[in-house]
Amino acid sequence: MKKFSLIVPILLIAVMVVAACQPAAPELGTEANPIKWVFVPSGEMESVAAGADAVADMIFEETGLVVDTFVATDYTAAIEAECSGQAHMGSLATFAAITAADRDCAYPALVATRYGSPTYTGQIIAHVDSGITSVADLAGKVFCATDETSTSGWIIPSIMMRAAGVNPDTDLEVIFAGSHDAAVLGVYNGDCDAGASFVDARTSVEDEFPDVMDKVLQVEISVEIPNDGVQFAKDFPEDIKAQLVAALLKIIGTEEGNAAMDAAYEWDGLEEHDNTFYDAFRQLLDAAGITAEDL
Repeated sequence: MKKFSLIVPILLIAVMVVAACQPAAPELGTEANPIKWVFVPSGEMESVAAGADAVADMIFEETGLVVDTFVATDYTAAIEAECSGQAHMGSLATFAAITAADRDCAYPALVATRYGSPTYTGQIIAHVDSGITSVADLAGKVFCATDETSTSGWIIPSIMMRAAGVNPDTDLEVIFAGSHDAAVLGVYNGDCDAGASFVDARTSVEDEFPDVMDKVLQVEISVEIPNDGVQFAKDFPEDIKAQLVAALLKIIGTEEGNAAMDAAYEWDGLEEHDNTFYDAFRQLLDAAGITAEDL
């Protein structure tokens, strides 16, 4: 029995020695352990990916931190990437950013500006030949939304519909086009009678379709919506976050950086804001009886 009583502590010591000899995990922000940055497919996937990669290269030049970017298949996949630890940071659409924070997964650090503003508006659009002149006219029509969790591409328009007496679940056929550009083109091509996007996604396809402004008309514009931006996972190291925030603020102030971020998400600037920036919008959702969990 004495022999067995000696074996247990010896084995424990051996395990501790082996564990102590294991190499430490690679430092975050290195080639062996890059920072993962998830983007959502806001426009053309190729443009988003190219712009994101260019910004990552500039971050490396500025800080020496290695950042790997990837574009999620949809908004929900981007949220799950942050909540599951597959991504350390993200550039989520407004509602997706709120959802990630409400789930205690990731929190905002930077909010984008477009045309100098950290807020934007959504629009309900319709084909010129559809006969639609108001939100109430959407009943019985085919509607091109962007994504089920897109703020301006579906959530706010669906609230606007309910306010006008149209039930988006039963009164129209909804096609989720996948992006704002695709929703606009769905209306332009006549695949849908009407649709939704941010103001003004029509300009994104105007070079290729010069008559888009004539064929796709604004029906109604939404309330002010907070912009998207940059969020960091809950336990992301504060010192690395500070480096990245400072680098991104510097990069977007350069011609090259501004061009890259414009290509990815049409950002023209960044402002530092925390989770409270979205509180007024949360109150709007609450007033409409909608929660993140519902959607």
